[in-house]
Amino acid sequence: MALAMTMAGPVTAQSDPENTLIIELKDGEVVIDLRPDLAPRHVEQIKTLARQGAYDNVAFHRVIDGFMAQTGDVQFGDMEDGFAPGRAGTGGSDLPDLPAEFSDEPFVRGTVGMARAQNPDSANSQFFIMFDEGRFLDGQYTVVGNVVSGMEHVDNIKRGAQARNGAVDDPDRMIDVTVAADR
Repeated sequence: MALAMTMAGPVTAQSDPENTLIIELKDGEVVIDLRPDLAPRHVEQIKTLARQGAYDNVAFHRVIDGFMAQTGDVQFGDMEDGFAPGRAGTGGSDLPDLPAEFSDEPFVRGTVGMARAQNPDSANSQFFIMFDEGRFLDGQYTVVGNVVSGMEHVDNIKRGAQARNGAVDDPDRMIDVTVAADR
């Protein structure tokens, strides 16, 4: 059984299948314990998009070594030939943007947070997984979950160019994204 520690104590990947997200990567599965206690609207939107298949084949378009891997651009992130020029990471979904659900939960290795534009209420479909601690994000971005197993697969995601703010050529992709309760 996968086990991870959070501020609230141990959580397991099997504790609540309705709030467990499974991402299939090229090297294996990543299991995320979603946190509706922290961000109920964001978690519901992620589950809705996963159930629609919107995250399947979506690229990790921005990956910065020692920081995070960003994905979830369902509008432009599943193009077979990469992204539309100048569009990488600019898309969302057909669902509405969400009001911020900031919390005191820290951004540490394995934390999953929602990406957004400058407006705090602009998160939609994109999210990121932390490679390392990023406490400067605390209280500025919405925490939606924590990786409870498969972090070694996240570590293997292709990194982007430092000079291009982590933009990735020929990026790795989320092959399949499901809610555990639907398996």
